[in-house]
Amino acid sequence: MAASVIAGSPRVPKRKRALTHSAPAVVLVGPFLLVLVVAGALPAVYALVESLISSTTGGFAGLSNYLTVITNFRFLPSFGDVGLLLLVWLPIMVVGVVGLALLVDASRGRFGKTMLFVYYIPAALAGITNFMLWLLILDPNVSPIAFFWKALGQTSIDGLLSSPINVIWILAAMLFYEGSGSWLLIVLGGLHSISDEVIEAAEIDGCNQWRLAWRIKLPMIAPWIGYLVLMNFAYGFQIFLEPQLLAAAAQGILSPQWSPNQLSYTYAYSVGNTGAAAALSVILLIITLGLGVLIVTKTGLLERS
Repeated sequence: MAASVIAGSPRVPKRKRALTHSAPAVVLVGPFLLVLVVAGALPAVYALVESLISSTTGGFAGLSNYLTVITNFRFLPSFGDVGLLLLVWLPIMVVGVVGLALLVDASRGRFGKTMLFVYYIPAALAGITNFMLWLLILDPNVSPIAFFWKALGQTSIDGLLSSPINVIWILAAMLFYEGSGSWLLIVLGGLHSISDEVIEAAEIDGCNQWRLAWRIKLPMIAPWIGYLVLMNFAYGFQIFLEPQLLAAAAQGILSPQWSPNQLSYTYAYSVGNTGAAAALSVILLIITLGLGVLIVTKTGLLERS
């Protein structure tokens, strides 16, 4: 009887079953793809087309806009500024966030939750609030750490920002302060995905907290660390807001074309050369995508666990 019932049941075509199983994936991925096309792909195509058009004649300009950008006296120095910032800030960001996440993960209970809340507070502040706080800290006349600035011989924010090395360290501190809390939650999520059985087995084998973190936890959260490196590299390489606001706070001290994105902004809104601005945007896109692919392949970000 059972065999006849099974034999008589309708057979669902494989194609229909596949479509049924893929429907939830389409619903989840669909909005992301829509935003990617509208806010990513279309602007990139528009910038590519605009970079080939002359801003003065409106005709085809070939690669002249790219030549204009590359020969600008601020082109190479702006990339040098950003490269030095990444060299200083990115290791601090990665090591700091991963280290704090490991400490919070190892400190389960009320203490760990309290520390997580404290670390997340800066990320909860709005961008302009963070910047106003940093202006207060950086001004030796009103800063709560004025004794520190005066010990270094600094008497004004203009003097503090007049040193290129000071600017690098200040921006690195600002970026770490603004972003570490949010990234701490992401890396901590990766640590919480490690099963208790794995941790217990390692502890039975004699792993202390240091060996547990170094040999078990870090390898298992490598994709999260790769994602941390990728996204922070992209943000740092295309940095605009922080140096732009610092340049406005100390007019004439910090170059308004400190970063490539600021140089592109100058071309678009001060010079009126949208073709050159688009060309620089395309250059930034190509470099960011190229180095992003390198980071993804080296960290195994897209590999299955």
